[in-house]
Formats: sequence, structure tokens, C-alpha cells
Amino acid sequence: MASPYMKDSVWLQQRKFEDAEAFYQKVLSGTQATGAQQAGPSGQKTETSSIKNEIAQARQHIQNVLRSGGCSGAGASSAPSGGGDATVRIDNLERENKELRTAVDEMKALVQKLEGRVRVLEGGSGGTPAKAPAKAPAAAAAEDDDSDSDIDLFGSDDDEDKEELERIKQERLKAYHEKKSKKPAVIAKSSVIMDVKPYDDETDMKEVENSLRSINQDGLLWGAAKLVPLAYGIKKLQIAIVIEDAKVSVEDLKEKITDDFGDQVQSVDIAAFNKL
Repeated sequence: MASPYMKDSVWLQQRKFEDAEAFYQKVLSGTQATGAQQAGPSGQKTETSSIKNEIAQARQHIQNVLRSGGCSGAGASSAPSGGGDATVRIDNLERENKELRTAVDEMKALVQKLEGRVRVLEGGSGGTPAKAPAKAPAAAAAEDDDSDSDIDLFGSDDDEDKEELERIKQERLKAYHEKKSKKPAVIAKSSVIMDVKPYDDETDMKEVENSLRSINQDGLLWGAAKLVPLAYGIKKLQIAIVIEDAKVSVEDLKEKITDDFGDQVQSVDIAAFNKL
């Protein structure tokens, strides 16, 4: 009959249990390789524990260097070169920081001086004129004496200066007006396209064009003309003109055409009007 303890997952041998526990603790601490690592093809054990030891030693060296400042006898000689470089870099950064602070302070002082000069030149901040420093009584009295001695009771010099300034002013005004009068005035002109419509298709449009061009007026220039079909064989005359706005009125010109050539022209319309 089988023992009921055979089904329990408990080790009855205390020695095997203790050996297994010790093996498990070694694996956790990294001092013992697992079975898979021990049974490798090359038969070499893992280097996990040695790497951890080196990392721990490196950390200890770094802490020693930081505590001692990188110059403590044997500790400094045994520490890696990286600690000394870090100390040098820290010293350089501190020196640069001090230089930057000094430069910033100098710039602040320079800006304050410039602001003071600007306030003096502009009459002080807020737009209010700066007050002049009070003069000493002796200096003020001496200045009053000098001003009294310079007064000319007759005022002959002042009158001559005023006359000279007035003469120069009049000469400059005269030269300006002469220059302005010689400048040619801009002549305003316009380009106009007129549609001249006859009564019927029997009207000789060439004769109508010749009649229109017979109108001579100052400021009026006739341009190109062409016939444009309307309807039922009737064609209108489209003619371009250039006029000076101050001399020729388009409305007056239209009225003149209909009055003088009313037997040939039914109406005159403005097709386009552009300022030149």
C-alpha cells in the first residue's frame, strides 16, 4: 500500500531542502550560474557576478572621488580618469559662470548710464522737462551783469538783423514762386470711343466719317474708325477721339454732331471713356 505522503509536494529530507535553498540564494545573488548556463557548449561559466562586482567597484570609486574632490592621495591615484575630468569641467563651468555674471553686471550698469543720458537729453522721463541745476548766487549775479551790459538801448543791431532776415526770406519766396511758375502744368486728357448710328442702311457711312472729321476744335484729336454691324444691314460708325478735358466737353461734341449732321446721324452714344 502506497504511503499518503507520496502525493505531497514536500521534501522530507532536510539536507536536500537546505542545499536547494542555498543554491537558490546563490542564483539570486549572482554568485551561482543556473543549470542552463553551466551546461553551455563551451563549458564556460557566466560572468554575471564579475560584471556586477566591477559595476559596484566603479560606483564606489565615483563616490570616493566626489567625496574627496578628486585629489586625496591614494584614492585619487586609484580613481579612474573620468573623475578628474569631471572636476576640471565643474571648475571651468564655475569660472565661466562667474565671468558671465560679471559681464551681465557691467552691461546692466552701462544700460543704466545710457538710460540716464537719454532722460537728460529728452528732458526727463514722462515728457516733463528736466530741471536745470540751481546756479550759485554769485554766478547768477555775474550773468545778470553781463546781460545788462550787452543791452543796446537804441537797438540798431537788432533792427539790421531783422531787416537782413526779412530780405533773405523774401528772396527765397520769390525764387520758389518763379520755379513753380516755370514748371509745366499737367494737362488732363481722356480717350473716348463714340458710336454714331445712322437712320437706315442707305446712309453713306464714309461720308458721315468725313463729316465728323471736318469738326476742328482746340483740344480735339480724331482717331481710328470702323464700321460695326447692328441689324438688318445697318452699320454704325465707331470712332475714337482724344480730348483735353479743360477744352472739350463730350456732351457739347455730341450735341454739335446731331445738330450739324442730323439728316445723316440718328444718335451718338459713348461706348468707352478712359482718363489718360
